[in-house]
Amino acid sequence: MDPERNSSCQLLAGVGSDLENFDLLEKETENNENDRTYSYREPLLRKRTNTTSQIAIVGANVCPIESLDYEIFENDLFKQDWRSAKKSRILRYVVLKWAFALVIGLVTGLVGFFNNIAVENIAGYKLLLTSSFMAKAQYYKAFAVFASINVGLATAAAALCAFIAPAAAGSGIPEVKAYLNGIDAYSILAPSTLFVKIFGSILCVSAGFVVGKEGPMVHTGACIASLLGQGGSRKYHLTWSWLRYFKNDRDRRDLITCGAAAGVAAAFRAPVGGVLFALEEAASWWRSALLWRTFFTTAIVAIVLRGFIQFCATGNCGLFGEGGLIMYDVSAADATYSAPDILAVLLLGVFGGIFGSIYNYCVDKVIRTYSIIHEKGAAPKILLVITISLLTSSVAYGLPWFARCIACPTDLTVACPTVGKAGNYISFNCPSGYYNDIASLFLNTNDDAIRNLFSTDTTKEFHIYSLFIFFAAVYILGIITYGIAIPSGLFIPVILAGACYGRLVGRLFESISSLDTGLFALLGAASFLGGTMRMTVSLCVILLELTNDLLLLPLVMLVLLISKTVADNFNKGIYDQIVKIKGLPYLEAHAEPYMKHLVASDVVSGPLVTFSGVEKVGCILHALRTTGHNGFPVIDEPPFSDTPELCGLVLRSHLLTLLNGKIFSRERILCREEILSRFGAFDFAKAGSGKGLKVEDLDIDEEEMEMYVDLHPIANASPYTVVETMSLAKAALLFRQLGLRHLCLVPKSQGRSPIVGILTRHDFMPEHILGLFPNIKPHNN
Repeated sequence: MDPERNSSCQLLAGVGSDLENFDLLEKETENNENDRTYSYREPLLRKRTNTTSQIAIVGANVCPIESLDYEIFENDLFKQDWRSAKKSRILRYVVLKWAFALVIGLVTGLVGFFNNIAVENIAGYKLLLTSSFMAKAQYYKAFAVFASINVGLATAAAALCAFIAPAAAGSGIPEVKAYLNGIDAYSILAPSTLFVKIFGSILCVSAGFVVGKEGPMVHTGACIASLLGQGGSRKYHLTWSWLRYFKNDRDRRDLITCGAAAGVAAAFRAPVGGVLFALEEAASWWRSALLWRTFFTTAIVAIVLRGFIQFCATGNCGLFGEGGLIMYDVSAADATYSAPDILAVLLLGVFGGIFGSIYNYCVDKVIRTYSIIHEKGAAPKILLVITISLLTSSVAYGLPWFARCIACPTDLTVACPTVGKAGNYISFNCPSGYYNDIASLFLNTNDDAIRNLFSTDTTKEFHIYSLFIFFAAVYILGIITYGIAIPSGLFIPVILAGACYGRLVGRLFESISSLDTGLFALLGAASFLGGTMRMTVSLCVILLELTNDLLLLPLVMLVLLISKTVADNFNKGIYDQIVKIKGLPYLEAHAEPYMKHLVASDVVSGPLVTFSGVEKVGCILHALRTTGHNGFPVIDEPPFSDTPELCGLVLRSHLLTLLNGKIFSRERILCREEILSRFGAFDFAKAGSGKGLKVEDLDIDEEEMEMYVDLHPIANASPYTVVETMSLAKAALLFRQLGLRHLCLVPKSQGRSPIVGILTRHDFMPEHILGLFPNIKPHNN
């Protein structure tokens, strides 16, 4: 740096954001950025007293979390490329977007079908082997086989997560939701994560855990979409020019939204529900064009699944496909209801909301406890999974011994007891002509257990005490299972517990209610989903597509609204809580009440690094090496302007590309035409999942360090700016609704520097604001 020049590399104390001023809780990776370092785990607070600002560092894991550039960066290169685009190229871009939506639907549908086939056959073989030993009265050997297979499958799933892709653990929905909010957490959409998500989900569901494969399918669909949106790969020689169109965060976001919707459609065979799930829960930004593409993608998923279901109708593919696109058909039951039924539904919704909020609270505590174990390495992770697997196997095999055998009904159209396949009547230890109702729920896959609970015209099939035992066991197992190092969805455990709870309430109200107990099970599942997920429209449609019972729509809507309203009084939805636990800096759709009492300039922190329009190479290189900033304001000064003025904003990645091109000059002169002739817009496109250009990759000698480079062609000449006196609440809403990464603050009065500071995602985080103003009451209106 040249100490005599004050026109460039200015350090404005107290504004902006700079990682070097703070104590990070963990080692940083090479590709740090200015939006702060966020990482997974419990939120912690650390401050340094010798700086002008205070910062809350959220989490303490191995890698920082970057924000995504969803804003279109309008520099001279972009404008030149946009003006020169021919109609054929625009048409090709539009066709490719629809073609990618088609491919996402096809691949996600195939993966969903494969998951179902694999789970049904692996779990089916395990249950058949166990039943064969039970039929020979070799009960200890049956348990040994049952538990050992479960432990083996669970260990394999845990090993995949621990050694290949730790980001694949959990459902993945919170991470996808965070990505679509603008948070680029490390490797959440990487190819290794996709691999582990698919096979780990199959293994852990087959191992009998109280988890579902439906939640991970959302993450799987997002990973598939992300791979398509990488813009090719130099490593694998996929560098066709037409792939470059999607080498930006905005188009990737749209593809990943389609992938998330396709995942729901493949998991629940609910195409419309998938679109609404992406709209209500996953995506932070939406527009009509995206609605059409997600709808097209989920329609393709439905077509793929339907084709394979017909292919497997002969029974050659295991149990998958018997129900068509309707997984739990309850349409045969009479859905007429009266005033006592409405009363029962109201109580169902109220207690469902209470149970759902308790479920969320317990899951929160369990995840925080497990995080301590996970920090100790891969071995403790796998050991924890083995322990939970043994506990689950013991409960699933042990509790049926407390049930008494029930005589098979005489008016059945199916075999009783069920032999060699899934069904409502598992004999377990019972003699011929009898079945064990608890075993019929435990010794089945989770999907088949839900199907048994949803079954209509089987009021007396399960004893009340059996339902209570199963509900308590599944409720507790669902809580303690989520958070271990396996891909695990929350939908199925919640539906399973809710269906059992609903059927139990139906039995208790059977003297005054005319609703079938299978319909009560459906309403119970809706109440639990509303109490835990806090979604309404999408859950309602998913449940209707799952069960094919449109007549029950008013009651499903009512119970969802009641359970969500009740649960909202206690805590947040389960996915929102997990996002917070993992330290993901998620921007809510609403501003916190205390933000109304602050202005934007109250929360900026510094120092801020600015460049001149024509800057010395050594100055830029020094700033890149000593700061973690991602964006740098560019200020024009005489002789390039009459007075200092904000020229624009330049990104770190663009600076690296420009310096690597070495279009330097010995004098401070404009080189716009030369840069525009040497570079194209795609040269500055974002790299894929591989490593991009780093400061260490630059080869600049001492002579070049004293030369100058023109930043005007790569600077965004129209960055979003707000006056420093804008309400912080208004600035937060603007930041989120526009999908920004940087929001420039300009002074209210003249005669000052043309930029006061930059607001980034970190500056709107409650931890940061309450750290600066500890006397503010978080819930003060």
